[in-house]
Amino acid sequence: MDIAESGLGGTPDEVQSTLRFSEDLLAEFGSDLSRDEQLAIEALPIGSALLIVKRGANAGARFLLDQDVTTVGRHPNADIFLDDVTVSRRHAEFLREGSEFTVHDLASLNGTYFDGQRIEQVVLTDGAEVQIGKFRLTFFASRSVAPQGS
Repeated sequence: MDIAESGLGGTPDEVQSTLRFSEDLLAEFGSDLSRDEQLAIEALPIGSALLIVKRGANAGARFLLDQDVTTVGRHPNADIFLDDVTVSRRHAEFLREGSEFTVHDLASLNGTYFDGQRIEQVVLTDGAEVQIGKFRLTFFASRSVAPQGS
């Protein structure tokens, strides 16, 4: 069936580019991701994101970012509890505004790092690495978009 028969509209080039986006992204990061992690990223709810711990005591753990504010720290009441002395009790926050996510350091002793650079606040993009203490977390946003008019 071609595009016209499917009723999807658009030119074949447009549709091919749209369909390849997710495949290209997973190919880029896929060598570091398990099949389960790839499926988890593909299944993310609209407006959410996923942090995957790549290094640290919790390696392999996944944290869903589905709130406007997600706290990270060594305090047991943190949304993301990272139990290591290199992590401050109130270390950082992940903030969601619309479809954009940022990470904000909360004046932690050891700092928060984005792609190897110490930061106070930065907008996150797919595949970005955030380091909090000994923990390295990789960020992935939902591939889903809200329906028009929502």
